[in-house]
Amino acid sequence: MVPSDIDFPDARTAPGDLDLVAVSAVDLNGLPLVPTNPDSPIALTLYGSSYDPEVLLNAYRRGLFPMPLEIEGEQVAIGWWSPATRAVFDPDNIRITRSLKQSLKKYRVTFDTAFEQVVRSCGDPSRPQGWINEDIIGAFVNLHRLGHAHSVEVWDKKDRLVGGLYGVEFGGVFAGESMFHASRDASKVALVYLAQRLNDGTGRIIDTQWMTDHLRSLGARDMPRADYINLIATKMDIQPKL
Repeated sequence: MVPSDIDFPDARTAPGDLDLVAVSAVDLNGLPLVPTNPDSPIALTLYGSSYDPEVLLNAYRRGLFPMPLEIEGEQVAIGWWSPATRAVFDPDNIRITRSLKQSLKKYRVTFDTAFEQVVRSCGDPSRPQGWINEDIIGAFVNLHRLGHAHSVEVWDKKDRLVGGLYGVEFGGVFAGESMFHASRDASKVALVYLAQRLNDGTGRIIDTQWMTDHLRSLGARDMPRADYINLIATKMDIQPKL
């Protein structure tokens, strides 16, 4: 497809107090989706009807990220989300408490050595509000093979994977997708190591999608959607680091 065929909506024009979601115009079974409510604010995107690498990367550059969307109880479509407010970390502003400093000494941390294992751990179906299905796993493993998606792995002294995170890097932005921990502070340790790797003075940011109390306690700051999208546009000339 040529750029003129990219019909993702401009999330900056959405109401500032509402999360935006665009929905694939073709579901994952290859069937066209027809809006049941002609007045619905949800936009359909033909370009966003697959998890192809170029589609994913174009979405991230526009401030969108994918999550499977249920229609009548089945995950059959792709939802492209852009929260009204983003949670953003500056790599040099992660809050490290005294207890976290101790945890940093307990684990061994690696990058990109067990990507799929991290994604599957994040997608453990026993976790509440799980959304990482086989389509998502396959899409991000493919992005990882192409060098665009990365993981941070946290190992205990018995070499067991006890925490980690993964996301997509484009320009000077690391768009975090999910994290997990099976041991105390392990996901926080992954975030600290990621921030240290990205803290090179070039102005990189770490996006963590929706704000939570947990992320705020670690130093994340709120950013209105339009400001976030305008900011990432200024980061495209920075060379990826990971």
